[in-house]
Order: sequence, then structure tokens, then C-alpha cells
Amino acid sequence: MDETRSEAARQALFCEQVLAKSGSNVLLETLREAKSVAAWEHFPPGDVFDPETGAQWYYHSHPPQEGQAEHGHFHCFVRPEGAKGPIHHIVAVGVDAYGKLVRLFSVNQWVVGDDWLEAEATIALLPRFNLHFARPSYLVNRWLSAVLALYADEVRTLIRERDRVLAAHQSPNGAPARDDRALEVTSELGVDLRQMAAGLGV
Repeated sequence: MDETRSEAARQALFCEQVLAKSGSNVLLETLREAKSVAAWEHFPPGDVFDPETGAQWYYHSHPPQEGQAEHGHFHCFVRPEGAKGPIHHIVAVGVDAYGKLVRLFSVNQWVVGDDWLEAEATIALLPRFNLHFARPSYLVNRWLSAVLALYADEVRTLIRERDRVLAAHQSPNGAPARDDRALEVTSELGVDLRQMAAGLGV
């Protein structure tokens, strides 16, 4: 297991190093073809989808807020039955304005409007988030895949916590928990890629 995580850490760092040598980073590379960047707008338009694995993602930024380190986040999904089939949110990956990984988190269903799956069924899809796809950037696709592989244990914990939080949530107006706009982030974890890699001896 540690060797799998070590290899994922090496892949993620390699992608960052190659981008840095080109004067870029994960965020700049993701937004490279954007003429302007509006908060909540999906990048790239139409999302990224790997038809072989069913992995899908998009990035969007937040409105600027004082003291907020996170620039925006990648929403990561899997479509196990292909592009026309159901879509299931796995996790969101937050980065700062320099493309540095800062947190992983899960969201309520209304946030992404995905097809709901209970925790264990969602967790079973996690290994399928593995993109070997050139557009918009092979390095960003590999970096995201490596981050989810590196933090697979943590992502599983976040997904289970999502379900616990939703099961315990009482909406003041009696609305179903998964529709309650007052509940957006259901679980989160601050992360440091280099610290994790160093702990694995990478």
C-alpha cells in the first residue's frame, strides 16, 4: 500500500516539476486557454472526460475573499456507464493561486447535482478516477489522478463522513438534507503534498 502511495506521490511531484520548468503550474495550465476567468465558470468548457475509465473533472474559481488561500477547486467525478450514464461526485480538490494543493473536501448533492450514491458504492468508483487523456493537459490529468491515488484513504474517510453528516443533518424548514442550501461542504481535510511525500520517503 505504501509503495502505491509513494508512486502516486512521485507522479504528482513529477507533474508539478515539469510544469514548473515550463514556468507554469497546475492552475495556470488548467486555465491556459481561458480568455478570462469568471468565478464559478467551468474550465475547460464541457469538462474533461476519459471515455476509457469514465473519469471526469472540471475546475472553477471562487469569488475573491480576503484571507482565503484557496483560489478554486477541481470537482472530480466518475461516470461508470460512459458519457451518457449517471455521474457520481468523488471529491473536490482545492488549490491556491499558485496551483498548490491545499484541501480535499466532499459536498452536498445540490452543489454538483450528481446522481446520488451511498458512501461504499461511491468509494468503489475511486480507482476509476485515472485519466490517461491529452486534453486540456496530460500533466494536469495525471496530477489529479495521482492526488486521488495518494490520498485514497483520506478520500474514503471524507466520503463516509459526508454520509454521516447528511444522516445527522436536520434542516430547519424540513427540506431533505441533500437539498438544503445551508449545507454545502460536508467534510474536508487540509493537505500538504510535499509533506505527505516526505513522510513516504519520496
